[in-house]
Amino acid sequence: MAAADDLDEVVKQYHQAAREFVNGNPEPYKMLFSHRDDVSVANPFGPVSYEWKQVAATMERAASLYSDGEFTAFENVVKYVTPELAFIVEVERFRVKIAGREGVAPVALRTTSILRPEDGIWKVMHRHADPITTAQPAESIIQK
Repeated sequence: MAAADDLDEVVKQYHQAAREFVNGNPEPYKMLFSHRDDVSVANPFGPVSYEWKQVAATMERAASLYSDGEFTAFENVVKYVTPELAFIVEVERFRVKIAGREGVAPVALRTTSILRPEDGIWKVMHRHADPITTAQPAESIIQK
């Protein structure tokens, strides 16, 4: 069983892997995720992916859209830990080139990550990230 104290170290590794991710390298990130069939990821570039093979492909595609990235902040909103499950909610702020564009642009993502112990090590079993970091009008959820 992974100890609650170990989560802080895993979050540090997760943040370092995110730094690699925004420079086009998904491999450190993929190592921190569960490789089980109930893993899932929801990123700003597409629908929810589930099962390891799809999740890995989704991460590879997303990382390929980023280059020259630099994180400016990981703002922790909440962290909750039990022996069987943990989650963190953060706002991730970084500057990055997206999809081959010329200049570096600021990005802010609202993220939720759910982790569980697997063989005594915390692994990410779900990550959700979207660009909503400020209040939105009710009409913003209407699909056009």
